[in-house]
Amino acid sequence: MGDMKAQILTIASLLTAFSGTLPAVDPRLLDLVMPDAKVFAGVNVAQAKTTPFGQYVLSQIQNQAAELDKVTALTGFDPRQDVTELLAASNAATGQHSGLALATGTFNVATITTFAIEKKAVTETYKNVTILEDPKQEGGIAFLTANVAVAGPVAEVKAAIDRQSAPSVLPATVVVQLNNLSSAEDAWVLSTVPPSSLHPPSNTPVIPGVGNGTQNAFNNIQQANAGVKFGSTVALTVQAQADNAQDATQVSGVLQLLVNVAQMQATNNAAAAALAKSLTITTNGTTITITASMPSDQFQQLVQTPHAHAAHSRLEHHN
Repeated sequence: MGDMKAQILTIASLLTAFSGTLPAVDPRLLDLVMPDAKVFAGVNVAQAKTTPFGQYVLSQIQNQAAELDKVTALTGFDPRQDVTELLAASNAATGQHSGLALATGTFNVATITTFAIEKKAVTETYKNVTILEDPKQEGGIAFLTANVAVAGPVAEVKAAIDRQSAPSVLPATVVVQLNNLSSAEDAWVLSTVPPSSLHPPSNTPVIPGVGNGTQNAFNNIQQANAGVKFGSTVALTVQAQADNAQDATQVSGVLQLLVNVAQMQATNNAAAAALAKSLTITTNGTTITITASMPSDQFQQLVQTPHAHAAHSRLEHHN
């Protein structure tokens, strides 16, 4: 079930359409993550079903996530319908590239297990917990209770099962950050290590016109987080912690330059222009903060634009 892990983790980055005041991340999930986790992402899936934009995002996932449909076909449960909260955690910065997707929701474990076996899933019992695994037994999903599920590489799933009796102890500063983000934002991500250590794709473009000194300032970002708040207005907040105040000033200046360029180039796209205009970049010591906001209908229009262009291109190619 490598695909299962990948798709559930993908939901964490796609489901960014939620509203309302949220509680801190469920401590039951934090107890299960690996103690050396470096990157986290969380969403409140239940909220997505109550907002027009959230329903739009869910519909896009349902229409386009073919691999997610395979997960549903194999296990009989659909994260888009059955999950209420999702927490993804990874220690990818260590080079191990392992991760877990943990969820709360409502799961009919007996029905799901029976369905999965019918679809040729392999089952393994570990400490009285049934793990549903892919035929190669590389990835799996386990329902620890009728309301808590964990998915990922089988070894990581087993480790999470172990942590039921010996809960994970994350650094206190990380727990505070996670609780603050999950309480303030509807969808969020936190990297407690330099983003440059997360091995971005080799084809990541170099920022044009940026000298080595400023490029190094970007590379020296120590940690970062981002959050999205949805309501009638979409609000985005990104924060990065630079190595020193001088690096923070350099990075902020380059980002402001890029925003200015974006504003000039977005004249033919009203939604993109509105987003660029709303962007603000500030520094406070070593902390860089980026904020942006726009009406949710404009944001949906902005999200839909690439799909419209792609559809138009396909039509021209067909003709």
